[in-house]
Order: sequence, then structure tokens, then C-alpha cells
Amino acid sequence: MNIILTGVTGTLGSKVLHTLFETKYGEITQIYLLVRKKGQSSPKDRVLNMLKSEYAPNFIKENIEDVLSKITVIDAIHILNPESFLNTDEQYYFIHSAGYVNLSVDEASKEEIFNENYHFTKSIFTAYEKFLKKFIYISTAFSIGDLGGLIGDDYIEIEGGTYRNFYEASKHASEKFLTKAGKEKNIPIQILRPSVLGGNAIDNPSFFISKYMVFYLFAKFFHNNPSNDHVRITANNDSGLNIIPTDYAAKVIVTVFNTDVKQLNIVHSKATNITKGISKILDTVGFQKYNITQDIINKTAGFETKLEQFYYETIGVHLNPYLTSKPYEWDTSLLESILPIPKYDLEQYLANTVEFAKLKNFRNQKW
Repeated sequence: MNIILTGVTGTLGSKVLHTLFETKYGEITQIYLLVRKKGQSSPKDRVLNMLKSEYAPNFIKENIEDVLSKITVIDAIHILNPESFLNTDEQYYFIHSAGYVNLSVDEASKEEIFNENYHFTKSIFTAYEKFLKKFIYISTAFSIGDLGGLIGDDYIEIEGGTYRNFYEASKHASEKFLTKAGKEKNIPIQILRPSVLGGNAIDNPSFFISKYMVFYLFAKFFHNNPSNDHVRITANNDSGLNIIPTDYAAKVIVTVFNTDVKQLNIVHSKATNITKGISKILDTVGFQKYNITQDIINKTAGFETKLEQFYYETIGVHLNPYLTSKPYEWDTSLLESILPIPKYDLEQYLANTVEFAKLKNFRNQKW
């Protein structure tokens, strides 16, 4: 089995690589990792740092030389020239986990977001199509937009909701392009959609995640802010926060990538009530001067404090569309039949993940 993987230095991509070796080592011939240079770190150095990290699973640490023998690191500058490193007589599973997560609603950001997600995906598929045994696209469960109600796994044949940002729109556009192009080229396409990624719930260390985003940014904002100002936080009391542990999401991806599943949302069967979730996060970071309201807070309505204004002009711009989303839940019957969702207390898990992030001072891993 030959695999090409993007996004391997990211939160989910790194865990997918770990899980591939833990569960399919004997089936793997070679894994090609497409990696960008970062600062002074070469693509190979970044991969080595990730594999030799204290957070790498024991199987990787104990078999590092054997694992490395099955890895070929390709500098991303060659990403659109696969003929330079792939065997034309072989067929490859391509797992496209890389993505540009930018929740901006600023029209000026639209072109960049679409270039990084939609146009880049089109370019990759076109460059690799003659090598593909299958193309697996890691999207987001939120690419359907603010739909509300019960959401199934098929995002291609149904009418979606209003996109909350250009990130959602770019990921959904990529899904539609791949579905159409796959049919035209007779290449199997699989679309897998995790919801918000949280820390480990199955693997050790518990609650670890390599990059702190989304609800972690909310926690970090209020944890590091020395102001004594009060803040009103707008949220829909009937909505929810859907978090899926990264280790579980990776295990699902590795379980299904070579199956006939065409679309799958990797989401929790239950969402944490948005009001309880916000309260749990803020209690964990020790911020008490807030109240949750359904009133619209913006410049026009007026801000009561400088901290409130700062919140709504920074992370609130990106998070508010999710905190005020329509009530929804996902149909997880197919997901549960593939790999049962781990059982745990949702609010306690949320508190534990934030507590772990506090211990690490919300520092992302530098891979």
C-alpha cells in the first residue's frame, strides 16, 4: 500500500500518520509526506521533530528506524510535479489533510482562503490524477453552512445553509469539485469531515493536542487578559458545541480511507450546550465577569467595556457566527457502525482539555 499524505505537521495529519503506522504498518509499502519548509527547519527536520516528539506514540518511538524506512519526505516546492518522485507504474492513496483554517468574514480574505483550499485542491487533484488509486479529502463538518436540524453525511446532493465564513465555503466548493472530477476521471473520491478538534480521549497523553484553535482561542483570550472589565457574550442558548477528539478522528480516517465509504461526518453524537460550554471554559480559566445573552452586541448597539469591544473586534468576529448558529445535530449512525464514539462526560472533557492547554500555556507544537 502506497500513501501520499499532506498536512502531516498539522494537528490531524500528524495523528493520522501515527495511527497509520500503529495499525497498518505491515500493509504500508511507502508513505510520501508533502511538507513545507518552515523558517530554518527543512521538511525532513519537521517530520523528524514530530516523530521523535515526547507526544509520539510508543510504537513510533520503539520502531523509529523501521518507520523512517517507510517514509519519503518531499519538499512542498515539488508538490505539483509528482513525476519527479512517484513511480508511474504504481497507484497511490492520496490523503489530503492539509488545509488553511481561517474563519475570517472579511471580504479581503476571501481570495487567499479560496486559493489555499479550493484552488490548491484542484491543482493537486489535476497533477496527481494519473497516479491515484483513491483521493481522500479531509474537509470540515461545518462546510454545509448554518443549516440547523438533523444533518446527514451527504453534503453534495442537498441544499446547504448560509456559510458562516469563506473557510466553510471554500471547503464545500472543494468537495463539489472533487465529486464531479472523480466521476469524470473514474477516480474514487472520499470526503471525511471532522467537527471541532479537541485533545486526545483515547490515547496518551490524555487531552493532548498539537495546536490550540477555535474554543481553545476563546479560553486563551480570557485566560491571558488581565482586565477586570465585564463582558457580555452573545450565544444561542439552544445551540451546541460539537467537539471530536483528534485521536478518535484519526482512527476513523485510518479505518475508512480504503473502504467504499464516500462521505462521512466525524462528529460527536452529542453537542455540549453552548451556554454550559462557555461557562465551563471560562470557569476553567478563572474568568468570572461575564454574562451570556441572546442580545446582539456590536459597535452599533454599543460596547459597555473596552474588553467587550476588544473581544468583538478580534476573536468574536470569527467565533460569534458559531455561538449564534441554528440548533443542529448530526446523524452519526454510519460513524458509530464504523468506530463507536468514546463515552465520556462532555462538559468534564471540555474542562480537562482547557486545563491541559493551560498547563502548556496554550503553546502550539513547533514541528
